[in-house]
Amino acid sequence: MTGVRGDASVVADLERLYAAVGEHGRGIDVLVANAGGGGGSAWIGEVTEDRFDAAAALTFRGTYFTVQRALPLLNDGATIVLVSSIAAGNGTAGHGIYNASKAAVRSLARTLTVELKGRGIRVNAVSPGPTDTRGFANFAGERGEEFAKHLAEVIPVGRIGRPEEVASAVLFLASGESSFIAGAELVVDGGMSQT
Repeated sequence: MTGVRGDASVVADLERLYAAVGEHGRGIDVLVANAGGGGGSAWIGEVTEDRFDAAAALTFRGTYFTVQRALPLLNDGATIVLVSSIAAGNGTAGHGIYNASKAAVRSLARTLTVELKGRGIRVNAVSPGPTDTRGFANFAGERGEEFAKHLAEVIPVGRIGRPEEVASAVLFLASGESSFIAGAELVVDGGMSQT
């Protein structure tokens, strides 16, 4: 196993990553692009250009260039899973940059499905809802336990998601079990977006 430390929003870091991957000479069969950060909560009138650029660079630009820089290494017939979010379809006040960036990631899965069809590369998106991760804990902050309880009341399955549940959805889309699924979005949110 080889670790490469980097920032998905920095193209030079992505190039270092793929240089390390290329040294193994096997190419890439599955690529999962999971980058995102909300940049905190800010109303549109409060957002500076720097804050916008930082949040959009990680969430959308990072995903876009993660895929682009991987293209020479992707084997024909590979699968790509882009991690979007249910935030792509909602209008939560104060999170416009994150929500719009995740919507762009979802749209990118559709576009890449068409652009990469000549190589037999399938592209899909996974859109998780609230999931018990460090990122969720950072987002919830001091209200963490109270916020998780509130969400459990509005999520039909009665709790927030677990990381392994999202990972299982990604694994399904990366596997041959989903061989006739392309350009789709698999929502993993316990039914939250249905309420």
